[in-house]
Amino acid sequence: MNGAPILAVNGLGKRFGGFVALENIALDVATGERLGLIGPNGSGKSTLVNCLCGTVHNETGTVTFAGQRIDRLAAHRRTRLGLARSFQLPKPFHTLSLIDNLRVPLLYAVNARPGHHLAAAEVEARCHALLREVGLGDKARRLPRDLTQVEMRKLELARAVATEPRLLFADEAMAGLSPAEVEEILAVLFRLNEGGITIVLIEHIMRAVMSFSTRLAVLVAGQKIADGRPEEVVRNPEVERAYLGE
Repeated sequence: MNGAPILAVNGLGKRFGGFVALENIALDVATGERLGLIGPNGSGKSTLVNCLCGTVHNETGTVTFAGQRIDRLAAHRRTRLGLARSFQLPKPFHTLSLIDNLRVPLLYAVNARPGHHLAAAEVEARCHALLREVGLGDKARRLPRDLTQVEMRKLELARAVATEPRLLFADEAMAGLSPAEVEEILAVLFRLNEGGITIVLIEHIMRAVMSFSTRLAVLVAGQKIADGRPEEVVRNPEVERAYLGE
């Protein structure tokens, strides 16, 4: 994890009318890192991810990804550079099979990159391999309606990873799952990270965050109040107050 960060955020700010959603956020993410992003409800986590991924544009500050400034790029252009996200509420293509749910983002993002053109057989092979990686290899021809809740979360992660990202924001991928299902999702995230994807995990389940993250950043009321080793951050009095007062 040496060298320049894969993601560098400096002085980022976002307002909605008179409401300050984010103020002067600075955040670096190293290549290969597993960063946990935590904070009480309404702290600005989703707004930050939206600004970084391009669905919302920040008014102040800069965002640099892989050495390129991206804060004025459209969301699809950021995806094609290698920045991806999963959503807390999965929204697959309900009338398409699981393999076709992966085929769409793969063709949309990967084949759109300069010098990339995958033959149909290679697209098929990559989709099958990704389904196996998330534990859905035997359900390639099934529809999303046939999946359990934890399988839907795995499909959501797979759809994001089908774009072949360098950095993935996993947004509350474990919300509402049982402890055993949380472990299943953690195992998927660890495999993806070991395969070379830098991961930012946005999550309320602290047991999962502490297990996965090599570093924690904490947002409260639109400001970053802590950033460091997980065991040190959770002992920070300001962080304790933020959670005890939630």
